[in-house]
Amino acid sequence: MNIPRREPEGLPRLMMVLAGMAPLFILWAIRGITPIPSVYLIPSCLSFAILPNLYLWVRIHTTRKNNLQGVICIGNAEDHRNHLLAYLFALLLPLYDANIEDTRGFTAIMLAFFFICFLFWHLNLHYMNIFLAFCGYRVYTIQPPKNTPDTPIGGQEPFVLITWRPYINDMHQISAFYVSRTLYFEPKPKF
Repeated sequence: MNIPRREPEGLPRLMMVLAGMAPLFILWAIRGITPIPSVYLIPSCLSFAILPNLYLWVRIHTTRKNNLQGVICIGNAEDHRNHLLAYLFALLLPLYDANIEDTRGFTAIMLAFFFICFLFWHLNLHYMNIFLAFCGYRVYTIQPPKNTPDTPIGGQEPFVLITWRPYINDMHQISAFYVSRTLYFEPKPKF
């Protein structure tokens, strides 16, 4: 497999973060924001909800088409479903329910939103995605085993695995598609 060792990682990570924010954009499109007319707000919010997920789908489709597949080693797999309530109550509800009736409130909410996006991007907290969940996929953070060689599909850096599996055993190997340096995809098996 010919995988670029150090590709720019910013765009795929940013798209994963924005894709995780899709429910908020949909709620904003439904609720409305007073300083922004609906004719601009609804298409903008729907674009922010759909385009990052579309980017991710195209990236996965291209990876599968080019057969960029390899075996990844699982040292420790962390399922983030237990963070779902914290995600909902710490992010979606406060930003959705915030006072955005005037320009000042709108500016404050947008700055808070960009700050949260930066923190999610910087801390690799891009594992919540409602569209992947609807399709039956789960998102795990994988810590490779300590003795894995530093290769594009191994190394010591944690990475994200999108998979259909309800759980992943430690010290297991999985054949997955390379989406980006820190993101891999395992499709559902065909029976």
